[in-house]
Amino acid sequence: MDPITLLKKMVSFQTINPPGNESELAGYIGGLLEPLGFQTEYYEFAPKRTTLIARFSATLNQASICFTGHLDVVSLGETAWTKDPFAGEIEGDKIFGRGTSDMKAGIAAMISMAMELHRTKPALLEKIMFVFTAGEETCCEGAYHITGLKNVLGRAKVMVVGEPTSNYPLVGHKGSVRFDITTFGKAAHASMPELGDNAIYKAARVIAKLESFDFKIAAHPLLGSPTLCIGRISGGKNINVVPDRTCMGVDIRTIPGQNHGQIKSALESALGSNVEVILLEVARSVASDPEDQWIKLVFSIMKKLLGTKIEAKTAAYFTDASVLYKALGNPPTILLGPGEAHMAHSKDEFCHISKIDEAIRAYLEIVTQTK
Repeated sequence: MDPITLLKKMVSFQTINPPGNESELAGYIGGLLEPLGFQTEYYEFAPKRTTLIARFSATLNQASICFTGHLDVVSLGETAWTKDPFAGEIEGDKIFGRGTSDMKAGIAAMISMAMELHRTKPALLEKIMFVFTAGEETCCEGAYHITGLKNVLGRAKVMVVGEPTSNYPLVGHKGSVRFDITTFGKAAHASMPELGDNAIYKAARVIAKLESFDFKIAAHPLLGSPTLCIGRISGGKNINVVPDRTCMGVDIRTIPGQNHGQIKSALESALGSNVEVILLEVARSVASDPEDQWIKLVFSIMKKLLGTKIEAKTAAYFTDASVLYKALGNPPTILLGPGEAHMAHSKDEFCHISKIDEAIRAYLEIVTQTK
């Protein structure tokens, strides 16, 4: 099967999260890998929320390379698409559909790489472990599930994450810590606000503090400084009632040296005792050493393929590597996939077909040259 036909088929599986429903796609991919000699294992963290692990041995031997990607995609958004989001329509060098860039094209390239190796160099397949997760878009649910199970994942010497990078190798990404921050007041009739205590006014003061929040940590040489974004806010029930509660969702992108407990304590100290800070989700940052020999090998491979000098760069978004990295034994990790980062979560999402072919060549070279 050619990679574009494969990607069109994968896009046709509607794995929007929520609800996800990754099971059918996981089974389809497993059915492609088993004839190549892979043993497949399926793990559900909820009904129809399936993560696939495929490798050559049922024992937890240390694979040379873990190739990973996620099966779920985000919603279509509020704006109508001009393309069918589940048809894989082709226009010139672009294939359209939800998940083409983020990140079914990366998975299709990995599977196509395995098919090519089976045809030409089947012994090299023994180096590979595939981990295709459910629930990445909701803070790595599937990855957290499999790493919480005993004797499931094993170790890997290196890891390739097929997230959208336009095939430029990235050596890491920021983490994420998310909180609900709530202010409390006292309800009263809007005509007599002096009898109440307006939680929205309190939230405004909290927002001002968050806008200038100082993490008190030096910038990381590759990942830069942590960031904070208030992504949602709600408060009040009726316009004629003094609101007694306001809640805002806060997304913090982290760098090495930070942990969620320290950040929570710092927020509580800065915002005061009458503000509630509740931890929602955590994903750690990942940063591999650009001087690592395998990282330098990947840089060399991609310099030849892309025809450009490769410098150590990172992503602002997080990936399943946030969870898999430690569980696999902290292997050197590269983010490298054919998708376009700016297309992720966007209307009329697309991936360049030429980039998919390029990713297959990159993955083949990485497997061939990795010792």
